Amino acid sequence: MTELLGYSGGLLVPGHHVLPPLTVALVAGVLLPRALARSHWAHRTPRLALTVWTVLGLSLITSVSLAALQVPLPTASSHHLSRFTEACIVSGGADCGPLLPNGPAGVDTRVWAALVAAAAVPAVFAVAFARELLSARRLRLRHAELLRLVGSRRPELRATVLEHDTPAVYCLPGRASQVVVSSGALEVLTGQQVTAVLEHERAHIAGRHHLLVAATGAFGVIFRGLPLARLAHTEVALLLEMAADDRALRRCSRDALATALYAVASGQAPHMAFAAGGPSAVLRMRRILTPQDTYSPTPRTVLVALRAAAALTPLVLACCSVPGITIN
Repeated sequence: MTELLGYSGGLLVPGHHVLPPLTVALVAGVLLPRALARSHWAHRTPRLALTVWTVLGLSLITSVSLAALQVPLPTASSHHLSRFTEACIVSGGADCGPLLPNGPAGVDTRVWAALVAAAAVPAVFAVAFARELLSARRLRLRHAELLRLVGSRRPELRATVLEHDTPAVYCLPGRASQVVVSSGALEVLTGQQVTAVLEHERAHIAGRHHLLVAATGAFGVIFRGLPLARLAHTEVALLLEMAADDRALRRCSRDALATALYAVASGQAPHMAFAAGGPSAVLRMRRILTPQDTYSPTPRTVLVALRAAAALTPLVLACCSVPGITIN
């Protein structure tokens, strides 16, 4: 225990190598998500906001992994690991030397425990992410089989038409992606409005938005209770819809897209699909029809710098030794 806390000939001091990554984890997992969810600029620039959410997620995983790496190590081993990593990166790999000069048998048990603990964090997330993807893929395949039976392919629309009175438009992302529009939607929408909602759905497919949805689902499983996981579940879904709206606006008018969203707002869609309507339709309609202020380059530059800092902080914490505290 004294080795873990660090005994400097006087007082016991905390394992200072653990504190920096835990601090980054606290900021990325608790403080910044709340600020980001309350920010006004996120809805103006959804793609930038999605990047920030992604960086926060990666920072949290990296920080927790680094903390898990440091906890089992005594102070001397922790300093050695930091110096080794720092020298290896600064020299561009020239001064790395063999990681295991005495072979695996020469490595302390606690070092192996630290490495396993550090690898477990991203490994668990990878498994949860894969499970989310596979589960959604199975549901999409089942629905695709149903569409082959009851739907009809319309080449001129590049979409599948489903006979249903309720106006609805949605897409099934993934490898066998397809856009689905109900016959009720084709009856109430004009040609420009149909083009608008179809472009919205194709934006989801082209942007591979289902990957971010699966990632937020994996975060919800692993980091349940953290604001990052809870807020990302709702905010990322809304931002993805706004990003798809923005891409659709490149080929259609604001009036056409907003009117189409109003018409299909009550339409139902499978759980694993992206629907053009849904509960966020009213908020997105207001956003589309409200003139957006020009986003000045200064805040954008600052946000890019903050993203870069958030991404590099865990790496710096891993590479640079934090001097020990000696109190006699």
